Amino acid sequence: MKITIVIVLLVLAKSVFPQSPAFEKNKELGRGINLGNMFEAPSEEAWGNPFQDAYLQQIAELGFDHVRIPIRWEPSDRSMAESPYTIEASFLERIQHVVDLALEHQLHVIINMHHHEMLFEKPDEQKARFLAMWNQIANYFSDYPDRLIFELLNEPHGSLTAAKWNLFLADAVNAIRNSNPNRFLMVGTAEYGGLVGLPKLKLPADDRLILTIHYYSPFSFTHQGAEWAGDEAQQWLGTKWMDTESERQAVQSDFAAAILYRETNQVPIHIGEFGAYSTADMDSRARWTTYLTRYFESQNFSWAYWEYSAGFGIYDPANQTFHTELVDALLQNEMPEPTPVNLEELLKTDFEDDGDWEGWHLNNSNGTSSSGLVGLGNLTIDIENAGTQGWHIQLVYPDLLLEQGKTYEIRILAKAENNRPISVYAGMDHDPWSSYSGYSTLNMTPRPQLFSVIFQMQNKTDNQSRLVLDLGYSKTNVQIDEIALYELSFATESQDTIVQTSFFFPNPTDGLVNFSTADSASVISVYSFQGSLVWEQQMPSSQQINLKRLPAGRYIIRWQAKERMQVGKLIKQASLQF
Repeated sequence: MKITIVIVLLVLAKSVFPQSPAFEKNKELGRGINLGNMFEAPSEEAWGNPFQDAYLQQIAELGFDHVRIPIRWEPSDRSMAESPYTIEASFLERIQHVVDLALEHQLHVIINMHHHEMLFEKPDEQKARFLAMWNQIANYFSDYPDRLIFELLNEPHGSLTAAKWNLFLADAVNAIRNSNPNRFLMVGTAEYGGLVGLPKLKLPADDRLILTIHYYSPFSFTHQGAEWAGDEAQQWLGTKWMDTESERQAVQSDFAAAILYRETNQVPIHIGEFGAYSTADMDSRARWTTYLTRYFESQNFSWAYWEYSAGFGIYDPANQTFHTELVDALLQNEMPEPTPVNLEELLKTDFEDDGDWEGWHLNNSNGTSSSGLVGLGNLTIDIENAGTQGWHIQLVYPDLLLEQGKTYEIRILAKAENNRPISVYAGMDHDPWSSYSGYSTLNMTPRPQLFSVIFQMQNKTDNQSRLVLDLGYSKTNVQIDEIALYELSFATESQDTIVQTSFFFPNPTDGLVNFSTADSASVISVYSFQGSLVWEQQMPSSQQINLKRLPAGRYIIRWQAKERMQVGKLIKQASLQF
């Protein structure tokens, strides 16, 4: 048996970065907010949220350090579609007015290129326009102080692939450097600006670049009820974010690759967008926002919340009032303790027996080719032809009972040969194959990680639902050590469940074991599976023990956290080879 609860928590121990200008500038950026649904709309008033001068004074007085101004330059009344692609002087002057006003209020300012749809559809045809417009913007603001930052492009996607974007961004940096040799520039990732595109991003050598990332996970929570997010978004209404240890660990797992990218490439990180839509309950929005902002700050990320005065916003312009819960979450709240949960195990597959898939099926479609092998306590998926969509290769567990109104958690302990994303969801086992949980992207690395997806079943009870891992699109092989499904409750304890307030990691391990939370007076006891006590010691202040002297095998660990006894199962082995 493998451990019931395990966590891979990447702890960044005050890493020492070179004192490059970009890191210092990112520190100055600090806390920010987007002026969204204003200038990136087809016209400033098209989305019912026109800019008001008073906003910038309000933002500064609240204590924000910067504003991000999304801008759509493409409409015909703002720029020419043909060479020389001239930007209308009146529109440049309008943007200049907003920039000047923000600078007057001692705010840093980020301006970008947003919703450049033609560039995403026909990048090769539109590249000249993209570069020409940046030449004009850069020249227009060339004399401005370094508190003005240029962000090259919002959420590259479509036909502007990751490979093309690497070429385009390098050319854009060179074009801007002609008139702004010292301007700080922000660069985002392809495939919609999130963490999925990060492994493919190649940055030019430039010590004034800042990496910007957008984060809206879990999407079924942040976009529940959003009109533009498809019919399934209406089914997600009522989804909560409870701030459990597993939910926090999911965030940490998501950003593990980004932190490694920062260290490897010596580039600071700015979270350019994150937010939860107004149709989510306010308590959950406040919990999610509090945790993310404090987590980002603990990792030395600067951030800009999406957004000020529209559907995600902290301000209601109609009533001229602030949503104080969100304002406090962004600017005031300290990091709280995670919410304890009761867990009831519904499914756990640990691939202990060679050749036993334990009810899972591997499905190939649309000309794909993959195969799986169960052995040495894991399932390895070898992918030969990955197809063009994630769902072209699926690992499926059928005939699950999901009951309306209940909360569930999916946990997956897995790794990949190289960095790659996969998608996981619970949903229908028949046409139209809809998801009940939303589609969660897991950013896998060569290190084993525990991924967690928590969702509320908003649909009618389904006793033939299925659990799905979408493995197509990438030929990178995947190794899965464990997949589990739990039912969660938050209000009361039950003798039939475990109240989980702490985790240990890594698991499996070759010796070192870290505890996420532990009482200082706690005694750690390690037992063999036969029940014999084989190790015992006081919890050290480092909350780390070394079990290298124990032989390889499976053990049970008991310790205390927040005055609750914790129990977990540990795999001790020399190493994990793919």
